[in-house]
Amino acid sequence: MSDFNEMINDDKPTLVDFFATWCGPCRMQAPILEEVKKKVGDEANIVKVDIDQNTRLAAQYNVRSVPTLILFKKGEALWRTVGVQQADFIEAKIREHI
Repeated sequence: MSDFNEMINDDKPTLVDFFATWCGPCRMQAPILEEVKKKVGDEANIVKVDIDQNTRLAAQYNVRSVPTLILFKKGEALWRTVGVQQADFIEAKIREHI
């Protein structure tokens, strides 16, 4: 996933949503992240990573539960949370690093 590495090493924040298609809370998180993307626009990237399709990547970032959100900037993980989060909270975390 060279695109993934490029995105997390970007100068702008990249929020990675580690999810699974069978996960109910992940399905709840999806429209919330769409709302966040509309608010932050091009100031940040939001990427979804299916843990079942990308098991190595999930293991590399020690993803044990889904949804797991990790905020990266310049390759560094700046913030991490597990479980469904609200749009305002996620947006605030992203804006801290814009």
